[in-house]
Amino acid sequence: MTLLAERTTTAAAEDVDAADVAVLPVGSTEQHGPALPLGMDHMAAEGFAHTATDREDAVVLPTLPVGVSEHHRQFDGTLYVGPETFEDYVRETISSLAAHGVRKVVVVNGHGGNSEALRRAARRLREERTAFAPPWNWWDAVDELADELFDEDGGHADAAESSLLWHLREDLVRPDALEAAEAGASERWGESIHGAVLGFDTIDFSESGAVGRPTQADPEKGRQLFETGRDRLHALLDWLAERPLEACWPRDGR
Repeated sequence: MTLLAERTTTAAAEDVDAADVAVLPVGSTEQHGPALPLGMDHMAAEGFAHTATDREDAVVLPTLPVGVSEHHRQFDGTLYVGPETFEDYVRETISSLAAHGVRKVVVVNGHGGNSEALRRAARRLREERTAFAPPWNWWDAVDELADELFDEDGGHADAAESSLLWHLREDLVRPDALEAAEAGASERWGESIHGAVLGFDTIDFSESGAVGRPTQADPEKGRQLFETGRDRLHALLDWLAERPLEACWPRDGR
């Protein structure tokens, strides 16, 4: 099934009638250091989501490219909305689709800062019995493989992200800037002093905006990450497409 945004309203009616599940890619437009483009996160989410266009039982929604990224605001080019705004936008987008009959959605997420808002949106949609919309983070789907491929704690513009986008969009990655990204990077996300988390903004602990060891990036490793994530996403779509909607709602506890 093709992308919903490329269909006419009459063709979309046929797509929605045939769809058991929808795919909504979400991400961000924010700094990713000197080697990666601002659109890294939404491009990654879109790359995974668009693999579902080959499925007859799925409809792929337009990408939401701006997310919860205020913690990157000191770096040029970063766009952001508040978590409540993002939560409402995702929830209302899914609600509008549910009104046309598709009430099972996988939200393909490319940005960690969106995670809490997506969980809240999914919980509310489920509690209201509007839709069942579990978030899917690509990095969680490939975490074991990433641990095998890279020696880093990582977290942002790291080797894993750089490798993935190098595979998806080679034209947008600057390999000659990976050393500069790593030179100003922190080893891990955040900063902690005597048990208190003090790194509220990325610039508090990373001069380049990167976190991890991006010089380990490799497009072949990016291909492995992408194919592993793609397979796990489709396994989730298979599971959700077959699951009765009644089994997705909250249990009453009695």
